[in-house]
Amino acid sequence: MARIELIDVVKRFKGETVIPNLNLTIREGSFTVLVGPSGCGKSTTLRMIAGLERQTSGDIRIDGELVNDTEPGKRDVAMVFQNYALYPNMTVRGNIEFGLKNRGVPKRERERLIRDICEIAGLTPYLDKKPQSLSGGQRQRVALARAMVKNPKVFILDEPLSNLDAKLRGQMRTELIELHKRLGTTFVYVTHDQVEAMSMGDRIVVMNKGEVMQAAPPMVLYEDPDNLFTAQFIGTPPMNVLPASRLPGLRTEGEGHAEFVGFRPEHALLSPETAELTREGLVIAGQIATRESLGAEQVYKLRCEAGSFFVKSFLNPYVGGDFALAVVPFERLYFFDRDGNRLRRLRAVRPQLAAAGV
Repeated sequence: MARIELIDVVKRFKGETVIPNLNLTIREGSFTVLVGPSGCGKSTTLRMIAGLERQTSGDIRIDGELVNDTEPGKRDVAMVFQNYALYPNMTVRGNIEFGLKNRGVPKRERERLIRDICEIAGLTPYLDKKPQSLSGGQRQRVALARAMVKNPKVFILDEPLSNLDAKLRGQMRTELIELHKRLGTTFVYVTHDQVEAMSMGDRIVVMNKGEVMQAAPPMVLYEDPDNLFTAQFIGTPPMNVLPASRLPGLRTEGEGHAEFVGFRPEHALLSPETAELTREGLVIAGQIATRESLGAEQVYKLRCEAGSFFVKSFLNPYVGGDFALAVVPFERLYFFDRDGNRLRRLRAVRPQLAAAGV
């Protein structure tokens, strides 16, 4: 296990700054996921930790040791990539053994390590097969086993499941979580898929334009986002965000001026047009644009004067017509300023009637 520290790290490519000033600590033994849209700098950050990219300035420490000038092979970091990078002319055994041979590990020790690792990774029946005869999930296990056999301080995984189908991705997510628990090694995992991030990481780093927007455990990000970017990146459907000025029934008190109001789709309750209005929440009247059935869940898209928003119903789907009232409890509202920063000291005031017309 190892603690990873990036201190005032800057990265420029051909005069363009892609990482302006990154300060990040990855805890020892954690499963940390870097997540964000394409081009946000997450893979570049990963490659700088591994030593595959050199930072323009700043320091990187692994297990307390400065590794700015340390070659990738000497950082005690094992890497697993999206394309597996297996040798097609070698068997599973040969792919796993290759690195051990290069390091001069004796044959008897190599055989023991391969046996133990393949038992963990479920590869024992495939030791004499070549990659082309394996499924995508099996190839991914070979890539993992090849990394595991090095017994590194840090595992780095760059979108390793993106080439797999949805069912296999779900299975491999579970296997990676179990593998991390068994090994207890520091895992640093990159993905653009926020569902993957939420289900796997014990700590998630949300990135945008080379900056850390928020770093926290999954449910903290979901329930207590620091800013609009995190609020809308995490969650499916994402958090609804409407301009505060276009919600006439909304009254607030506290510190700050709300430019935007947010709420999670599952926190809104749909009622028919004739339902009695409640003083327990913000009531937004809207036309139902779409209905999407996801088994136990129903997702509705509504349009109102303030814009479009989603409502997710889990148990009792709304069966009314094309018009509905969405009631959002006041305590479930999130407020943001014009720059997208969270206003935690601002709250909604319960009015006699809080309604935003169609």
